[in-house]
Amino acid sequence: MKLFTTIKLLCLRVTIVLMCSSLNGVSAQSLNPALHRQAADVNGFTTNTKTIPLDDAVLADAPTSLNLQFPQRVRLVKLTLRKESSDWVDINFRYSPRVEAAFTLPLPSLTAATYYTADWAILSANDQLVRGSFSFSFGPDAKPPSIEREANELLLQLRYGDTNVRSVPPPPTQIIINQDPPQYDPPFTIILDGASVPIPR
Repeated sequence: MKLFTTIKLLCLRVTIVLMCSSLNGVSAQSLNPALHRQAADVNGFTTNTKTIPLDDAVLADAPTSLNLQFPQRVRLVKLTLRKESSDWVDINFRYSPRVEAAFTLPLPSLTAATYYTADWAILSANDQLVRGSFSFSFGPDAKPPSIEREANELLLQLRYGDTNVRSVPPPPTQIIINQDPPQYDPPFTIILDGASVPIPR
């Protein structure tokens, strides 16, 4: 009886070990970050793509168009423009399945901002998705976007101790000074001992 119990416990341990090994293998496979990572840019699109305006450029006036020149013919699937405060600009980009090496998109009149960032995404000939971006600023007091970003990160580091923290501006408030509180004169009466006595106004 004792031998039977010992064998039974050994079989149970072996079963548990096999189950744990199996689960670990599944977990390791499902949580492998390489399976969800974007493929490496083997064709060098992000480094060999030429843009106008150039990345980190400081222009005298607002650009009238965005120009992208890729090292190979690609499909441009995304092109957006935003201010440094993440306010999106409607640039009327529409996806077209045509395969080109160069793309030009006219821009609306851009308002003053610290800097702008254009984000793009392409599908290469082998259907590889590649993303990239470039930033620019313009105006008499403009500074390179990289300097502005470094200054913002330093400010967040000093204020919160973490550059990943993003502050949200509070809603606007209206302060009213020298205004008397509102006076209410509701039409009600007080009943004393069954008698109705109106409140003088």
